[in-house]
This record gives sequence, structure tokens and C-alpha cells, in this order.
Amino acid sequence: MSYVIDRRLNGKNKSTVNRQRFLRRYREHIKKAVEEAVSRRSIMDMEHGEQISIPGRDIDEPVLHHGRGGKQTTVHPGNKEFTAGEHIARPQGGGGGSGRGKAGNSGEGMDDFVFQITQEEFLEFMFEDLELPNLVKRHLTGADTFKTVRAGIANEGNPSRINIVRTLRSAHARRIALTGSSRALLREAQKELDRLKVEEPDNFTDIQETEAEIERLKARINRLPFLDTFDLKYNLLIKQPNPSSKAVMFCLMDVSGSMTQATKDIAKRFFILLYLFLKRNYDRIEVVFIRHHTSAREVDEEEFFYSRETGGTIVSSALKLMQEVMAERYPASDWNIYAAQASDGDNWNDDSPICRDILANQIMPHVQYYTYVEITPREHQALWYEYERIGEAYPDTFAQQQLVSAGDIYPVFRELFQRRLAT
Repeated sequence: MSYVIDRRLNGKNKSTVNRQRFLRRYREHIKKAVEEAVSRRSIMDMEHGEQISIPGRDIDEPVLHHGRGGKQTTVHPGNKEFTAGEHIARPQGGGGGSGRGKAGNSGEGMDDFVFQITQEEFLEFMFEDLELPNLVKRHLTGADTFKTVRAGIANEGNPSRINIVRTLRSAHARRIALTGSSRALLREAQKELDRLKVEEPDNFTDIQETEAEIERLKARINRLPFLDTFDLKYNLLIKQPNPSSKAVMFCLMDVSGSMTQATKDIAKRFFILLYLFLKRNYDRIEVVFIRHHTSAREVDEEEFFYSRETGGTIVSSALKLMQEVMAERYPASDWNIYAAQASDGDNWNDDSPICRDILANQIMPHVQYYTYVEITPREHQALWYEYERIGEAYPDTFAQQQLVSAGDIYPVFRELFQRRLAT
């Protein structure tokens, strides 16, 4: 496909349109570069832009120019080395350069085209095709967004919203209603005048009286105004609450002593990516942070990511606290409830069946989606296998994945929150 580039000077704000067209044209290159940047970056740096490199061969543009006119004669040099049909041997040595060696005086090429995408554009490509699964509209209380909709016709309003057709129709109906009796009398008088002129042409007195009555009735009808303020009709516009999806995300992180500093760092990075995704893509969403070891505690964002508190491991404490917060502040009838849990899988053995019971009976019936991420290179322990039973009972609303290193964070995140096709 050929592209014709308009290189005329752009007016104010026109470059924005051209930039969006450019981003659409090279979407595949940019998306690939963003995925590579995610794999080599720290999750803490996700809110910065990125330099995108596009091979020079992919940005070739057609050039319009005048051809050479007239007859051209060209003499080509002879070939003393090869004849038609001979095979040319492959050159000795590798064809690819490594950047080392002496400078030459021949050859030419083209550098890759490099440009900078903004933070907003970077995040747009990064979170493309991701969403919270099973999000549905709930009853919205205290909505702060409205949309303007038409709500019929009103007798008062802004002159710019006057409905001309309805106004003229109302004026016509008013004139018919108020002049109906006069028009009936006018028709009778006109018939009487016609009769007198035919049957009694010499009865000048009655003819003159009838003509006067006709003129009086016509004057009465004409005195009625063509358009009255009562006739004016306006398009009525009202502000209607705009129903939106209201959701809450519970973030449960294990900070027990079995979690090494590297494991905690991976868990924090996963939750930072999740938090960034939620805040960017959803206007009405709340996040509840819960840290747990032998006991669980609801904390703020700062303490969740940076507190150094530690202890033993009882995972059920976090699930019990989540269930209490759900019952107290987030009824399932009003909220889309989501949860993401990160742990190394190490739990007090007698506690894992308790976790399964709490999830199966008190949490899963009320949530839209629950994800469990186990950060460990070792074999899975009892908690993982108990959660597998939850996945069998709730295949559409429960998912679990394993993280081994920081490089697995983004692929696993995309797997958990990949946009599902509507069924």
C-alpha cells in the first residue's frame, strides 16, 4: 500500500491529528517496542514514556517528481567476469557486521527512525486489550457524572432550543380553536349573502347588513395574532445520572517471614502494576489494601508497599478480614468485587483447608473475579492445591498463576486480565 504524506505546514493543534494517524499506522511496531520495554524496565518506571525505533525500510514514502523528457541514450560498461546463466558464489565471511573493524570508503544505508511516545501513549499500548472480567453495572448511589438527554417538549426554555414545528402547530391549533365559532358564523353569513343576491337582488337593506356582518366577522378573525407567546414550544433537555460500573479491588499480600525480600519485591511490583492499571482505566473504583502474616490488617497505600512488618503465616486471617470489609462496606448488590492475592504458598498446614472454606462459602459467591499469584520457584504446597479445588468449582471467576521471577510479572498479568469475548 502506498501512502501520500501531506507536508504542508500545519495550523494550530493539527499536529495532534497527524500524530494519532502516525501511531495507528505503526501500531504493531510500537506495541512490540512497548512489550520489550516492559520486560526490561522496573515496574516503578511504567509511568514514563519510551523511545520507539522503526526500521528505515518501513517508513519509505513515495516521492512525486517530473520524469526525464526526450530520448535518452545510455552506454553500459561490459562484463568481463560473468556470462548469462552462471551462478555467483557466496562471498566468504559473515554478512552481518558486529560494529568492529576498520572504516571503509564505500556503502550506504539508513538509520532507524526513532521517536518518543508520551507517558499516556505508553500506558495506552501497555494496557491495550486488558479489562476487569465480568464487570457489570450496579446500582449507583451518589453518582457525580451526568449526561444530557432530550425529555420532550416544554412551554419555557432557551430561545436557542425553540421547536419551530411544534410552535407553528400549536399556533395553528390555537387559531382554529379560538376562531371556530366566528368562522362558522362567517360561512353562514356568506351563504345568506349568496342567496340574497340570487333570490332577492332588490333587497338592498338585508344585503348591506349581511355584508357588514361578514366584514365584522373577518375583522374579528384577523385580530387574532398569528403567533402568541402561549404557542412557543421548546425542546426540553435534562441531566440524567450516567450509570457507571462501580468496583472495588481487594489486594491481599503475604508479608510473613517465609517471604524473602526478593519475593516481596515481586509481589509489590505485581500490585503496583495492578494499581496503575485500575487507576488508569476505571474512574469509579476503590482499592482496599490488606497485609497479613499471622494476623491481617487493612492499611493505606504507603504502608502496603513500604512497611517492613513481618511474622508467621496464617492466610485465612486476610480472607476473614476481606469478608468482614465486604459485608460492612461493599455489598455485592451495589459493587463489582474483585480480589488479587499474592503469596509464596507457604502456610500453616491446618489453615489451608480453612482458606478454601472461606473462599468457597463466603467470598466466591459474591465476587466477580478472584486471582491468586504464587511467587515461588519451588514445588507447590497445600495452599495451591486447595485453591485448585476452588478453581474447579468456579472456573469463570477464579484464576491462579505462578511467578518465578520479575520477568514473569507482565505476561502473567496479561494472562489474568486478558479481555474476554462476550458470550
